[in-house]
Amino acid sequence: MEGIENLTPLSHEAQNRCFGCGPANPIGMHLEFLLAADNSIVCLPVVPDAFEGPPGYVHGGIIATLLDETMSKAVRTLGLAAMTRQIEIEYLRPVPSHTPIRIEGRVLRIEGRKYWTEARILNVQGTTLATGKGLFVQVRASKLGLGRPQESRPATA
Repeated sequence: MEGIENLTPLSHEAQNRCFGCGPANPIGMHLEFLLAADNSIVCLPVVPDAFEGPPGYVHGGIIATLLDETMSKAVRTLGLAAMTRQIEIEYLRPVPSHTPIRIEGRVLRIEGRKYWTEARILNVQGTTLATGKGLFVQVRASKLGLGRPQESRPATA
């Protein structure tokens, strides 16, 4: 595993409301991602108990979110907007909350607008706790509504 001293922080727009990484989402996870020299992505969170399933352990849906976000950021390092088309999670061991973990992700293969990715969650001893594989499809920024004023977003019920 690469040390943190060799990693470059990825920036997020202040108005980003993404549940995983958006600083403007008051109930989000506020994950911070780092770019490694080999273009892989690293995240070093301590997941709070608000995201637990069983006491002391991260909820399975949040584990999926952590892996999905990391794989998404791996595609983002290529300067692209892409969305998850398919994701596969393997839960190997419980992921502890309130404990430092490391998440690593990378792009494995590219075919046209399709990006195959992988990610894994490790504990401080380097044991893999969960893995993910994903397929992301590139979309135009205009399809995502990027650049639209906040007021023009459709209302949600």
